[in-house]
Amino acid sequence: MTGNPPPGEPPDVEGERSDDTLMTERAAEGDEDAFAVLVRRHAPALLRLATRLLGDRAEAEDAVQEAFVGAWRSLPEFQGRSSFGTWMYRIVTNRCLNILRARRPQAPLNELPDLPAPAYTTAPDRITEGRAALHDVQEALSTLSPEQRICWTLRTLDGRSYAFIAKTVGISEQAVRARVFRARRQLTHSLGAWQ
Repeated sequence: MTGNPPPGEPPDVEGERSDDTLMTERAAEGDEDAFAVLVRRHAPALLRLATRLLGDRAEAEDAVQEAFVGAWRSLPEFQGRSSFGTWMYRIVTNRCLNILRARRPQAPLNELPDLPAPAYTTAPDRITEGRAALHDVQEALSTLSPEQRICWTLRTLDGRSYAFIAKTVGISEQAVRARVFRARRQLTHSLGAWQ
């Protein structure tokens, strides 16, 4: 694969999309090797997405693994109305959404581990300020509804188009725009002290 995909496009190039179609057809016929190719190709991006949405690497790994197991079982019914990558984004997004809905209320933030300060930061006041900012961002993100968090993450952190998000989440582009707008407004309000 060469270069980065255009914003809003799944992380593959045209050649891989047609290869995905072939691999998906073969996997639907029971070819485990073809499915393994699809897993290797799409798992890294899906794991990044799930980690961003769930905030927990182990939970994200479980969600992606379960999504691939479900996809393997459902491949014979896959109709190809979207690419395999888009289909997997939707499965992982829905799985993460269910996890986020089930976990409310979230654990208190004082139980979350502090991320270490970067090695180049030596001033104690900078370290304290960075940890305070991270804490406030984590707290602000936890106030978003799971639906807002997914749309905001796909748009802001993954750089996906509104059309891609709408297709992935299964809502209209207008609803995606509204969720992203509300999430940004809520985050701006919550993080007002850092502006």
